Amino acid sequence: MQAVKPAGTSGIASWPEEERPRERLLSRGPEALTDAELIAILLRVGLKGTSAVELARQLLQRFGSLRAMVQSPVSALLDVKGLKGAKAAQLLAAVEICRRVSVPKKRNMLVLKSTAAASDYLRERLRDLSEEHFRVLYLNRRGALLDDVLIAKGAVDSVMPHLRIILGRALQVNATSLIAAHNHPSGSPKPSKSDRLLTHDLIRAARPLAVKVLDHLIIGEESVFSFAGNGLLEEMALG
Repeated sequence: MQAVKPAGTSGIASWPEEERPRERLLSRGPEALTDAELIAILLRVGLKGTSAVELARQLLQRFGSLRAMVQSPVSALLDVKGLKGAKAAQLLAAVEICRRVSVPKKRNMLVLKSTAAASDYLRERLRDLSEEHFRVLYLNRRGALLDDVLIAKGAVDSVMPHLRIILGRALQVNATSLIAAHNHPSGSPKPSKSDRLLTHDLIRAARPLAVKVLDHLIIGEESVFSFAGNGLLEEMALG
């Protein structure tokens, strides 16, 4: 049940205490609040003549749902009137905290003994993103994760990760192998011609450095494409 704003008031501070989102959260728990009320707690304050709850409702109406809002790029949030500076930063921080909490294991304890395990880890990092992100996992001889690096991000089909950056980081962390991955915001994980070319070039460039490319994963909405699992990695390594 949504709290009703008392007539003739604007700020949440003027509401009865039992109707204020923060007080209701502390007394009844976060599950008792609506999506708008939870967002309002992060916003803290609204605009002149508009409470934080009303601003939160406007956000949800603009994006269509809470899920769509958190998947939107930073630029889309900053375009919203009244959502600047601290308000935007607090929302973005909350979204990133949720994303990191959803990662299956702590990075410093993670050992990836198969590309299936890497796929599970990376799906939590790369799914539901509105932009294309290219990440690389760097591993030691035991398969322990040394580093997880966002190499590039941007609009769909515009991300062009540089091999020098990818392999330079491998040398810095003394990695013996790596797993590349990126998402397809379109939902389909089918590799493009540029995806195949990049994978081929990465394998060839890594070989003289004694760094093995274990896989290139493409994260779609419902499934993941594995270059290794589909035999393409071995084919490219021989080419």
